Amino acid sequence: MRHIVVGSRDSRLAVIQSELIIESIRRHYPDVDIELVTMKTTGDRILDRTLDEIGGKGLFVKELDHALIEGRADITVHSLKDMPMDIPDEIPVIGYSRREDPRDVLVLPEGVSDLDPSLPVGTSSLRRSLQFRRLYPEMETAPVRGNVITRLRKLDEGQYSGLVLAAAGLIRLGLEDRISRYFTCEEMIPSAGQGILAVQGRKGEDYSYLDSVLDDDARTAAAVERAFVRELDGGCSSPVCAHAECDGDRIRLMGLYYDEESGEYITGTCEGIRQVAENIGRKLAADLRAGFRGSHENE
Repeated sequence: MRHIVVGSRDSRLAVIQSELIIESIRRHYPDVDIELVTMKTTGDRILDRTLDEIGGKGLFVKELDHALIEGRADITVHSLKDMPMDIPDEIPVIGYSRREDPRDVLVLPEGVSDLDPSLPVGTSSLRRSLQFRRLYPEMETAPVRGNVITRLRKLDEGQYSGLVLAAAGLIRLGLEDRISRYFTCEEMIPSAGQGILAVQGRKGEDYSYLDSVLDDDARTAAAVERAFVRELDGGCSSPVCAHAECDGDRIRLMGLYYDEESGEYITGTCEGIRQVAENIGRKLAADLRAGFRGSHENE
């Protein structure tokens, strides 16, 4: 009997996401023995500073990467939006799951129906903060760290008037009833990869048992969105973001370009065929960068 070790962060959401992959494998390969191994990452341990202060998204995968390289795990499961742009060649992403709802949402304290302007809205994402303040100019935002459950506790304790979170995480946790408002992807462009689970493995190994888990639309969306962000050198603290929608052979990409010097941003779209997905991401990035600079040359 084949034995597969799946590595995961130890948060409730991360475990649920890994179990989704495990359940899909078991449905198609019931004779496979699968073991889930969880670990706390550096990013999970340091909660009093923002990601850019402590080293970025790579701190959420560092320990899991070591487990793969050392053979203590056969595959690892991540939220794609939490993965750094540069992936080591020896432990590539070998596929992506079907995308869950990619939208961002507003969560209010239990029993509350409106935002309280005297309290900030919690989000540690500059991407969310910029787009939220355009929708709610009267509201302030403030950082909030911790997993989803910790953030909800802080909200219900009265530290924030609301939270901006990913719909996908709440849905997977069975907390969809906490959602007060869904933002359309046009109102708040999601983080690249939001709603997609990435499965990472070791280069050169046989992962045919994942064929039933992986989704081609998610693979294409991941490629085009990450190409856009990579072209603009969007780091962990950058609000640069992109969201792709696949319709048959066509792809429509929305992107946000942020200028660090001015603190301003612009958004735009680009369409094309999926065979040149990454080119679409790079083209939109170049167009937005050139458009922004051109519009500010005479100021």
